[in-house]
Amino acid sequence: MSEGRAGDAPRVHPTAHIEDGVRIGARTQVWDGVHVRAPASIGHDCIVGEKTYIAYGVTIGNWVKINAMVYIPTGVTIEDRVMIAAGVIFTNDRYPRAFDDAVEGLAPSGPTKDTIGSRVAEGATVGAGARIGPGVTVGSYAMVGMGAVVIADVPAHGLVVGNPARLRGWVCVCGRPLSSGTREVPPCGHCGRRLEPSDGPDGRTVRVP
Repeated sequence: MSEGRAGDAPRVHPTAHIEDGVRIGARTQVWDGVHVRAPASIGHDCIVGEKTYIAYGVTIGNWVKINAMVYIPTGVTIEDRVMIAAGVIFTNDRYPRAFDDAVEGLAPSGPTKDTIGSRVAEGATVGAGARIGPGVTVGSYAMVGMGAVVIADVPAHGLVVGNPARLRGWVCVCGRPLSSGTREVPPCGHCGRRLEPSDGPDGRTVRVP
């Protein structure tokens, strides 16, 4: 774990299991029953809720809030200021089997050539009980509704709900919905930001008036 001034040390509950080689940033709080496998990395000023599992090599940014009973397997990257609500499950294999077809016995639990990464970009929210498929990118400041099953990329600021998850509108940086449609997007009635088309990889940007 990371070192620094006493007041900056991460706070880890005594029942949490943090493997040797895990990096945890300053002021991060890790609650009871959490298991973090090496060489995962968690940034500063994060919260990891009780009974969450974070697998080999997962990278978590700064100011990230992960609620209770979240499952994050190998290959997942979570960027800064992301919220992962309770009971979210990420997946990393499109064709999972318990056995290894090439040899007798169980398939390995660690990363393999079939492991597929996913990414949750800066500022996004993944709602309670959502399921995130392998290879999915949740764009910056997007919002995934509770219980959604996400099997395709979510654009920046997109609001997706349902099974399978579909785009239902747009959300502001502040989290408020901007529109129930997908074309003309009015300015945010809460903070005044406006969503505009962009040539960037996510296709949307926010301008502050």
